[in-house]
Amino acid sequence: MGRRPTIDRAELAELVARGLTVQELAVHFGVSESGVLQAKRAAGLAKPMLDHSRALPWKLARAHAQSGPATNLRNLSAAAQGRPPAPERLNTALRWAARLTDAGLDVAYDPATGFVEIPAAPGGSHVATVLDAARKALEEH
Repeated sequence: MGRRPTIDRAELAELVARGLTVQELAVHFGVSESGVLQAKRAAGLAKPMLDHSRALPWKLARAHAQSGPATNLRNLSAAAQGRPPAPERLNTALRWAARLTDAGLDVAYDPATGFVEIPAAPGGSHVATVLDAARKALEEH
């Protein structure tokens, strides 16, 4: 069994700064993409993962994870955390949330049936809260 390839952290940092993709780095160092991702995390070069638990406080069934409401809430959450998605995805999410809040609606989730639009509670809606956080972060940047 041969010696496993090692990834020099300084060289890795330089290549990441130059914009090489994970795939390109894997070929360059002779390791798997997973190995590159592990090395990037160990070197502090990986972006921290976003936490969407506030925007999606439910345990989503796999069938609903990529639904319109779930995707829009994730995109608004990313914007609220300072990492907005591509402009067209962000605009879709903003329009969707504004339509609901302007109509006094919110969303509810049931693992058996998925997302449904419901009247917003008198104290405010979940969608409005997520939308407000996204708008606030977008105004700051």
